[in-house]
Amino acid sequence: MKTGEKDTKPRYGIVNFERRKYPRFNVDLPIEYARNDSAVKHDRAANASEGGLLVYLPEKIEIGQYLSLKLFFYIGSELNTVETLVQVVWIDIHLDISWGDYRTGVKFIDISSEDMTMLKNFLRSLPPS
Repeated sequence: MKTGEKDTKPRYGIVNFERRKYPRFNVDLPIEYARNDSAVKHDRAANASEGGLLVYLPEKIEIGQYLSLKLFFYIGSELNTVETLVQVVWIDIHLDISWGDYRTGVKFIDISSEDMTMLKNFLRSLPPS
């Protein structure tokens, strides 16, 4: 091979397609959410990480939309609430369309350091998914 030429041979090996920065944990936690000027609605988070949540929502919310979100969970016998601004990064309708739930991936945009610490402590107490 001449100097400066690129090696064009195909490369083989194991490829890791996992793009997540943080591990996900299966949960079943209540949430409250609202758009800027809408009423507060309730639903569930199905998994959580330090970067965001998978939530089930009864309505389709556009990718890029911001939501105010509260996540509720127990550490020991203490009820904790994490308040955050999230952004919708993907949506998908649940496999059983009759449920009317949209699987929605949201990432944390604005979360206080205290709330993030509380969330991290909660996630560390869970077995990985």
